[in-house]
Amino acid sequence: MDFDEENEKLIEHLKETRYLKSKQIEEALRKFPRYLFIPERMRDTAGIDAPLSIGYNQTISQPSTVVIMTEALNVKKNQKIMEIGTGSGCQAAILSHVVGNKGFVYSIEIVKELAEYAKKNIESLKIKNIEIIVKDGSTGLPEKAPFDRIIVTAASPDIPKPLINQLKIGGIMVIPIGNLFLQEMYVVKKTERGIRKKSIGNFVFVPLKGKYGFK
Repeated sequence: MDFDEENEKLIEHLKETRYLKSKQIEEALRKFPRYLFIPERMRDTAGIDAPLSIGYNQTISQPSTVVIMTEALNVKKNQKIMEIGTGSGCQAAILSHVVGNKGFVYSIEIVKELAEYAKKNIESLKIKNIEIIVKDGSTGLPEKAPFDRIIVTAASPDIPKPLINQLKIGGIMVIPIGNLFLQEMYVVKKTERGIRKKSIGNFVFVPLKGKYGFK
């Protein structure tokens, strides 16, 4: 199977369904194809628009969800981003391309083994503007705050207060909020008067573990 050809078909599907609009995100999907972030034995399924297991009760999100969240995040060049839930590193790699060499992505993963797997993936691709940290992502990364953008790739019962505190005024957070079975994806904008949030649809994610997530 030609994995790059399958990846190209996936990109075309995402464009035809109008999920994929940004040229920079399209470039990132081509530069860092999904099959590089899953075990070799599963690579023939990488071109399917569906979530895939990556072990430790975690998944790599389906490509349409990755694109929807990245488009909603409205990332700009040179921005500083925090990702909660590294998984295998696919979303972080896409963000690293969009922010460019002068931007930076801090990605937090609570499962040590997954963080190590993601680090290997990132290192093999020679990506220099990502740092992966093993800790409770629901508490964020106050020592590196404030962030221009925050993306949460796990379901949260509410918006964790530390993440709001660590978002810049004018910044954007994309986060799925709900119960363990169904969540609404919210685009959260922080203003001087507080936060404004808008739902962009229903999704299903693995739960965010930690102090401000699901216990």
